[in-house]
Amino acid sequence: MDIRKIGEQVEKESPVIRQVMAEVEKVIVGQKGLIEKLVIGLLCQAHLLLEGLPGLAKTTAIKALAGAVSARFRRIQFTPDLLPADILGTQVFRPDTGRFEIQKGPIFHNLILADEINRAPAKVQSALLEAMQERQITLGGSTFKLERPFMVLATQNPIEQEGTYPLPEAQIDRFMLKVQVGYPTAPEEKEIMHRVYRGINEHKAAPLETDALARAADVIEAIHMEEKIYDYIVRLVHATRDPGAYGLDLGPFIRYGASPRASIYLGKAARAHAFLNGRGYVIPQDVKYLTPDVLRHRILLSYEAEAEGITSEDLVVRLLERIEVP
Repeated sequence: MDIRKIGEQVEKESPVIRQVMAEVEKVIVGQKGLIEKLVIGLLCQAHLLLEGLPGLAKTTAIKALAGAVSARFRRIQFTPDLLPADILGTQVFRPDTGRFEIQKGPIFHNLILADEINRAPAKVQSALLEAMQERQITLGGSTFKLERPFMVLATQNPIEQEGTYPLPEAQIDRFMLKVQVGYPTAPEEKEIMHRVYRGINEHKAAPLETDALARAADVIEAIHMEEKIYDYIVRLVHATRDPGAYGLDLGPFIRYGASPRASIYLGKAARAHAFLNGRGYVIPQDVKYLTPDVLRHRILLSYEAEAEGITSEDLVVRLLERIEVP
């Protein structure tokens, strides 16, 4: 399919998806970047991690997105006493039949809100790995496929807060984007007050059918990406592993660089961003816009970086400044 035909398909399908964004914006004031990245994750059927202080509408935004899509939604509140069986399900013995019966857990929904995910211990986090990567669950020796779309939308409080646990590296790498959620501006906060007092806290429009999502996903896979864009993505990711090869003096601050998932996800997210902007092709700005969200949680800092107060965000900014743009 040539670029012109891809562009025609994008023009046909993207307005329907932008309507989803518009419905979420009826509930959430400001936070346009957050809403856009939630929709990008939905289009890519990828998992997202939202980090921010309590009260910044992380949970509300996810619930609004779920309500705008015709999909089964379930919220799981992560707490220190949560068990893997509380998420995945368990086997229940039935005395009348003398057999064990599988009782499926809340993970068997399309959109999962893992609220305050870093308040549960590591055993619970590891229970999500198979579901997030393989889109399946193993219970009692039987494997159950999860229905598509399947998305884990997790929120976490900054790890410095009391009662939080850092997520395992293997799990955090499964999240396509880690989105930082900040405070609203003063005018936005005033509008939030007005909306809350008027009782505007949910949307009323008909939800988008999953068939429309599937069609949009097919168009996104066909969006054109030049080899130069592929090379640019690979350079950005490789520079986190061997910064010296790209003339960057960041080596002492990086313990481990980003995995190949970073390259895969950055390409997917860039295509989805091009789609939302009505283009049938990817430009470097699509990549630059999403690079911080793809890389910030995949760069493990050294003790030297932590001692000097250098964050992964700082390193990504320097990468984007120094790596040549095609």
